[in-house]
Amino acid sequence: MDLGGVDVWGQIALETSQMYVSEGGVVKSRFAGTTIEKLPDKVILNIFSYLSHREICRVARVCKRWRQIAYDTRLWKHVSLRPEVSGLHVGSLESLLHLISTRFGPSLRYIELPIELITHTVLHELANKCPNLTHMLLDFSTAMQLHDFSEMQAFPTKLKYMCICLSEVIFMEGFMRKIYNFINGLEILHLIGTYEKVEEEEEEIYEVINVHKLKSATPNLRVINLYGINFVDDSHIDAFSSNCIQLECLAVNFCSKVTGSTMKTLFQRSRRLTCLLMQGTNLQSEYVMQVEWEKSSVQELDITATDLSTECLIDMLTRIPGLRFLSAGQLNGFNDSVLKSWAEVGNPRNLIALNLDSSDNLTDDGLHKFLSRHGHQLWGVALSGMPHITDQLWQSILPILTNTKIVVMGTQERLGVNIHVDQLMDGIANNCPNLERLELRWDPENLRFSDKSQKAIDILRVKCIKLRCLVLSDGRYYEIVKANFERADRTTVVRTTTCSRVTNYYLLHNYKDLIFN
Repeated sequence: MDLGGVDVWGQIALETSQMYVSEGGVVKSRFAGTTIEKLPDKVILNIFSYLSHREICRVARVCKRWRQIAYDTRLWKHVSLRPEVSGLHVGSLESLLHLISTRFGPSLRYIELPIELITHTVLHELANKCPNLTHMLLDFSTAMQLHDFSEMQAFPTKLKYMCICLSEVIFMEGFMRKIYNFINGLEILHLIGTYEKVEEEEEEIYEVINVHKLKSATPNLRVINLYGINFVDDSHIDAFSSNCIQLECLAVNFCSKVTGSTMKTLFQRSRRLTCLLMQGTNLQSEYVMQVEWEKSSVQELDITATDLSTECLIDMLTRIPGLRFLSAGQLNGFNDSVLKSWAEVGNPRNLIALNLDSSDNLTDDGLHKFLSRHGHQLWGVALSGMPHITDQLWQSILPILTNTKIVVMGTQERLGVNIHVDQLMDGIANNCPNLERLELRWDPENLRFSDKSQKAIDILRVKCIKLRCLVLSDGRYYEIVKANFERADRTTVVRTTTCSRVTNYYLLHNYKDLIFN
């Protein structure tokens, strides 16, 4: 840890060297009277920069000096005013306007606003007082009615990144019409839909934002993320591709109306497109096979839960020239013949991340043959959700996965065999020195461990010094591991239910921060 350029261990050594023994035999130090009050302001400012804004507000109550430092604009460059995210709540518009002019000012780079704070006066103030604001999130997801934007004449003009959380029922055109002239410099656009809130009963679908008008106002987009929007279909993809010639990444995860009918046109227009994420869409095999994959530049591909046929998967994977990330879980058509054809006819030599979660038609032998040839190049591998993939396969391939940083294994289904987790941990520790994230999803009842578990966990902790996150199912073994790793604060141990949903994006964005940053 470094505080204001002062190495902590070097400081301790310095203080120790300057201790002396008094006549009474008591060890004293020349720094005996030094307290945190004697630290210079720039050091305290650096310490505060490690705290969340909620904690900064708390320490501001300690004394006048800390309050002055806590309100330094350099600590308020990235601000979220959504209570459910940051814990910060602004009680009135007057208070927010005051904060913008006195505490945020020119230092502000990123801000998140909930619906009650999205008004024309707030946006005017941000445009006038925060000239360096480049990233903005506007959360309309809980809106039942929009504020009146008829008098809005200004909006931040230097935005490179904008995220809009859509409402199910509120039409956005009244607001969007006022900002079209200010957002032509946008490079990254996120439109977050209400996929997770949709009930099973079919309801009337409203096109709450006019995508066709939006694409005309944003010609410089490089990254487009349309997540869980129930009205987005292939015509919207076609609209963006017709106007955004610099497009590098397109994500339409959980947009169920997307079938892929315009994918061929998309790749013909967007020669720079390297990342395509289409999880949970309704892709049709015949449309996917029409794409000229051999001429594409795609490097990251997510086709999880899309029901593509085996023939389509073989045709696509053998024609993509330089794939680096593939997520193809929950596909009945993904079997051993797909892996074999890809390895023999295609080009998986650039592959560094592979997610085959819940691909039940893959066999141990097929996976072993593929990973024996390409496992050494993988940074991330997820073979979870398959009951027939046990610790025996992992023990055989771990010596090959020497460069891996992310490993996801196991299934939450109850198995008829037991998983000897001590041997597994020992194999991981001895073969994966670069490991940063490890996730074991096996049911706690299937994990078998012994009195030697403590030793195996210690070896993992000592040898995998880069490990930052360890995910386990709740149970006795979880408690043992958590107690052991609490002594080394570099690793976070969490339950499977906490973060298994983010694993796929962690696999991708471990080496490329494109979608969410």
